[in-house]
Amino acid sequence: MGSVRKASAWLGLVDDNDDERYYDDDYSEGAEPGEAWVTDPRVKVTSDSAEETGRRIGTVTPDSFRDARAIGELFRDGVPVIVNLTAMEPTDAKRVVDFAAGLIFGLRGSIERVATRVFLLTPAHTEIVSGEPAARRSDGFFNQS
Repeated sequence: MGSVRKASAWLGLVDDNDDERYYDDDYSEGAEPGEAWVTDPRVKVTSDSAEETGRRIGTVTPDSFRDARAIGELFRDGVPVIVNLTAMEPTDAKRVVDFAAGLIFGLRGSIERVATRVFLLTPAHTEIVSGEPAARRSDGFFNQS
């Protein structure tokens, strides 16, 4: 719709039928029971495209030490993992941290504390970029003495 037509529609001089072209006549309010929703094949699901390009981050909130396996499987596949231990008992949380330390040592990764009882495990090929302001950096542009 051109700008003159838009202005005319806004003033009420012509009918605004522009919205009709965006709606499909076959649209129903909800899918029938047992019927799956099908998306446009041209649209890529984010997780699929992220997996193809290797841009995934896993998040694991374990309830017990048994959930450590999920952390190990993601990390072994080269996926950075955020481990949230806030829901665990302190003794089990310590065991998970020890497991994560062995995991990053064996696979040459790194571990960084993000918050209290929240850790980021990164594989060897991943670089962690600091988000601190440039004014605090010692190797910045303005530090040329």
